[in-house]
Amino acid sequence: MAIETLFNPRSIAVVGASTDATKTSGLPIKFLRQQGFAGAIYPVNPRVSEIDGLPCYASIAALPAQPDVAMVLLGAGRSVDAVRELAARGTQHAIVLASGFGEAGEDGRQRQAMLIEAAGSMRILGPNTIGLVNVTDGVPLSASGALASGAFLKGPVGVVSQSGGILGALLSRAAARGIGLSKLVSTSNEADLEIADFIDYLADDPQTSVIALYVETIRNPASFRCAALKARAAGKPIVALKIGRSDAGARAAASHTGAMAGSDRAYDAFFRELGVIRAQTFGDLIDIPAALSTQPVLKGKRVAVLTSTGGAGTLVADGLGLIGFEAPVPDSETIEKLRAAMPDGHGALDGNPIDITLAGLQPDILKRCIESLLESPSYDALTVVVGSSSVAQPELISDAIRAAAPAGGKPVLAYVSPHAPEAAARLTQQGVPAFNAPEAVASAFCALWIAGQLPPQAEPPADRPVVDLPPDWQGSLNETQAKALFAKYGLPGVGERVVSNPDDARAAAAAFGGQVVLKILSSTITHKSDVGGVAVSLDADSIAARLGTMASEVETRTGIIPDGYLVQEMVPPGGLELILGCHRDPLGAVLLLGMGGVAAELMQDTTIRLLAPGLALGRDEALVMARELKTWPLLDGYRGRPKLDVEALVTSIVDFSAMVAQLGERLVEAEINPLFVLPVGQGVRAADGVAVLQLQPVESPSVGLD
Repeated sequence: MAIETLFNPRSIAVVGASTDATKTSGLPIKFLRQQGFAGAIYPVNPRVSEIDGLPCYASIAALPAQPDVAMVLLGAGRSVDAVRELAARGTQHAIVLASGFGEAGEDGRQRQAMLIEAAGSMRILGPNTIGLVNVTDGVPLSASGALASGAFLKGPVGVVSQSGGILGALLSRAAARGIGLSKLVSTSNEADLEIADFIDYLADDPQTSVIALYVETIRNPASFRCAALKARAAGKPIVALKIGRSDAGARAAASHTGAMAGSDRAYDAFFRELGVIRAQTFGDLIDIPAALSTQPVLKGKRVAVLTSTGGAGTLVADGLGLIGFEAPVPDSETIEKLRAAMPDGHGALDGNPIDITLAGLQPDILKRCIESLLESPSYDALTVVVGSSSVAQPELISDAIRAAAPAGGKPVLAYVSPHAPEAAARLTQQGVPAFNAPEAVASAFCALWIAGQLPPQAEPPADRPVVDLPPDWQGSLNETQAKALFAKYGLPGVGERVVSNPDDARAAAAAFGGQVVLKILSSTITHKSDVGGVAVSLDADSIAARLGTMASEVETRTGIIPDGYLVQEMVPPGGLELILGCHRDPLGAVLLLGMGGVAAELMQDTTIRLLAPGLALGRDEALVMARELKTWPLLDGYRGRPKLDVEALVTSIVDFSAMVAQLGERLVEAEINPLFVLPVGQGVRAADGVAVLQLQPVESPSVGLD
């Protein structure tokens, strides 16, 4: 690969190296020597002739050969000059540690642009980075003080962090937990090389089986998507801790969808689409890879809890139950096997947790109990609780599990009940992932379950021609235009007429017969109910007067005179109001389905998906979305209510997503609220609509519709 040399260089220049090994600029050479780096090391410092027995060179031009990699330990301004000189020498990669670039305001952004210009074809890690460590091969290209001990625990977990300081914390915590690492990278400003480049590299790295990410932002979603899918195809799960969960930007959205599908939820959907497992805590970023790197994926959610201490076992079972796992009692055959393994009268074997008391300290008994539970058709996984009596001999647990595990091919995790981090670390190093909190056990099992699920497959829309839009449909559309847009993609609306005065409104209401809805028509006011712009249950006798009061009320509240008014037929009773919308997030198009109406934001009963560019949802995934709603029972005939037209709803979701796929970046926001789902056979109706189109359309791939 193009960046292989960055991890395994034959020669390294350290530009700005110091003779003082306690300083940041003195650490890289110290670490390289400490790890026995066998290649050439070229210190560059015009003020000294030797550093740690190595010849020191006055300038980059004076180097005896072109280095494969250079670490640049100079200030921001001098780093730009050094990068230009290194590029001229033919250096393949430079690691720039200095701050004062893109993170430091407009001046810094200009300096970062100068850095990239100076690099030419040379690849840059950083700037503002702490570097990287190839733990597998003992190549530390870093100035982090966390490397000072020199004791690296090698293993299968690769770590990529957008924070340099976090890299050191992960290194030390992983070592304390007994979790071995393969590669560690701090990408920081990502002026050139970014997180996706290293996921792509680790997907090919034979020493890495799990990839852990500390993510502040994803600058290039398309590259990240490609790299993550490559890692998944290689059988390497990704665990990501995404920080920064503020949705302040959602307040500026024109639609309910924009407010409810904020940036953090978009990351949830993005990761779900790619099969990336999202860590919820910093501890998860350590704990989850420990399980994924040693255990098979989960094929079900039934867990046996084997314990010699009842309270600790109950903690584990409760933690699993809170995230939707089951702890069923053993089947009769398994109970008999457990009894045959136990001394007479010992243990509580017909419940779960399965308490074998102190008999669990006898290796043969423990092994036979583990085998019985792993062979049982009642369970998909096993947790073994390590109590106080067995902490002193963790090898008893690990030996028994290793001996029994081949019998079941199911995940086995350990929970160390007393505070005994050293015992937990020894178990983990011996191939039995061990955790110090019951919640961590639950998180690990949840990750093993997610890792075994295939992410939903989007579908390329096909077999429908591209829809041409009127040239004046730009910016925020009014309701009539928005619903006309939706209708072009097969989404039916309610009957309605545009009117401009009380007499026309009275005539329209009389033509519809019965009760009608009156609304203002405005491309400026999108939340009409909030300003008194909606009135329901009117008729031909009452609508004229209501139009007059509505016009006055809206103008008083907003200072805006409506463009006109809509008279709509009322949807017949027996349906359910949903919201179906799309919001343009930096990660892509976020599709939202939820409980609709004026209280949509209050109820927050929603589910979202992130659409891959040019792809629409398939019917199966659209149905999954509907079933995820708390509102689902109301669609499915709750307590004798008539079942609603779910098939028509699914069709609408698919058609709406196909519209989003075809319009691409041109569509900023779109929303139907409410979308009435009527009884079976009666379909759906879009009763209101919002759409915002780019003022200057951008080109997007030409795709058909499903």
